[in-house]
Amino acid sequence: MPTIITYNVNGIRAAIKKGLPLWLKVVNADILCLQEIKAKPEQFDEAIFNDLGYNCFIKSAEKPGYSGVAILSKMKPKHVEYGCGIEKIDFEGRVIRADFEGFSVLSVYFPSGSNPLRQAFKIEFLSLFNNYIMELKKIIPNLIISGDYNICHAEIDIHNPKVNKNSSGFLPEERDWVSQFLASGFVDSFRYLNTDPHNYSWWSYRANSRAKNLGWRIDYNMISNTLLPKLKKSNILPLAKHSDHCPVLVELAD
Repeated sequence: MPTIITYNVNGIRAAIKKGLPLWLKVVNADILCLQEIKAKPEQFDEAIFNDLGYNCFIKSAEKPGYSGVAILSKMKPKHVEYGCGIEKIDFEGRVIRADFEGFSVLSVYFPSGSNPLRQAFKIEFLSLFNNYIMELKKIIPNLIISGDYNICHAEIDIHNPKVNKNSSGFLPEERDWVSQFLASGFVDSFRYLNTDPHNYSWWSYRANSRAKNLGWRIDYNMISNTLLPKLKKSNILPLAKHSDHCPVLVELAD
């Protein structure tokens, strides 16, 4: 089983300029799930990653310079599904899936509720995505759903829960969705192995938030509970600074 890293790079071209390929060469993950690549396939310099041994699979948004997900894998997938078959989600390039022998990996970029209209879409997305995963799980029981969920699940996952109780990303209905999703047969791999506070994966660019570690944990590697016996390690990697997010790693034993 592989080592998987999820990373919202906030623009693949910007992240490359900030040294992403060199960092990736050092960490040497088997699979890298990227979100918010903000690039069409022709703008994504695959050769850089091919040289490191990765096959690149890209699902861009229709809108230029927006959203988009990718999976980079040293292992050759049996099949790659570009999108989830739901038009309004696939139009924004939010889901890509790679099927391997015995398991599948998804890179998912959940919407942010940046305004009331987008918050309404976010809530709709949660319902649509949940239905998609429940059906998929019947066919592929061993799922690894990696990505930027844009939701902090619990108070431990956000630096100031009281101030943010009415903020998108920490609303009761969003947090309840995560609880219900976990109850349906998934494990938050990081929190399962680490119950310490002050572990975050995103920081605002404002008010020197990252230096002060005033962050939110919104990036997850959720695994089917069938994979729990294989869960070996899950780490947040805050020293990687190619984005306003940082990578989150999960390692599964053979």
